[in-house]
Amino acid sequence: MTSDSPDFRVAVTDLERFIDRILHRAGADVASAQAVTRALVTASRMGTDSHGLRLLPHYIQALQGGRINGRPAMHFTQPLPATGYLDADDGPGHLAGYTAMGHAADMAEKVGLGAVAVGNSSHFGAAGCYALAAAERGLIGMAFCNSDPFVLLHEGRSPFHGTNPIAFAAPVNGQAPYLLDMATSSVPWNRVQQYGAIGRELPDQVAADAAGRVTRTPADVSALLPLGGSDFGFKGAGLGGMVEILSSTLSGMLNGFRLLPMGGPDMATPRGVGHFFLAMNPDAFNENASFETCLREYLEDLRAQPANEGTETLAPGDREWRCLGMRDANGIPLDRANQAAYAALAEQFDVEPLTPMR
Repeated sequence: MTSDSPDFRVAVTDLERFIDRILHRAGADVASAQAVTRALVTASRMGTDSHGLRLLPHYIQALQGGRINGRPAMHFTQPLPATGYLDADDGPGHLAGYTAMGHAADMAEKVGLGAVAVGNSSHFGAAGCYALAAAERGLIGMAFCNSDPFVLLHEGRSPFHGTNPIAFAAPVNGQAPYLLDMATSSVPWNRVQQYGAIGRELPDQVAADAAGRVTRTPADVSALLPLGGSDFGFKGAGLGGMVEILSSTLSGMLNGFRLLPMGGPDMATPRGVGHFFLAMNPDAFNENASFETCLREYLEDLRAQPANEGTETLAPGDREWRCLGMRDANGIPLDRANQAAYAALAEQFDVEPLTPMR
């Protein structure tokens, strides 16, 4: 499968087929394989390469090691009409995410709001996938998750928070949803790994070495800077703390500072990651105004604003939807590192390899 060309692109359906079969061969049940495939391919289609297909080898390692339960018996309880708790039974975070947001959306459709805390989960990929699942049902969705420490506190010298993402999505009548998906660090940790794999230098003010000095060399990175960099990182650190409270504290899980590292070496012990999901029904708030009309007018005004020469003003999600359209038509790219990783998985599990689009 490996090609010398950096422009190795595969069709969405071929990528879905490959990921699903590899996950089955590695011990995932149908629901788990479908959820992981859905999340990874969605992220890659939208150009979120750091949280897309490149994560498959890691998940396979965690499944085979026992860290992730490929056949979880997840249990949902609903203490009140608009609140719930999902015990993910150490299964894939992607299945926990879609399941929890499904419960939150059901509640929102009935009583206006639905909030679900998740415990005993694992890494769930791109948070935007689950906010988007709510928007696809005509609801406003939010998703949060904690992770092990990668990010310095403002003026701190050692990692404390995880990248602790925030995702928000809202339905837009006749258009793709409004979609914000951001880490509370300056960049996600997977971006450092991705840049290192392709030999690319990092932007300034996003990462630090072991001494706390800003570095642009992926191999020298020991920690990420919070959103806002060296001068204004108190903003990102504060947001990271908010996500921590919603994710780990509300679900009764360990805070991120105490979690086992995502990268191992222990791939046998479940990590106990926490998530939080919120769904809101726009029709439940104001009888005298149309959410759809107001949101459409807001986005029209936003996109009509003057921009610097050679650029344009974009709403959150605009770049992702453009990328999705191009990748659906022209294929999803795999860099050389992922070409090699996927070729190795195909051989290991005796699965037909990916075929580049012509």
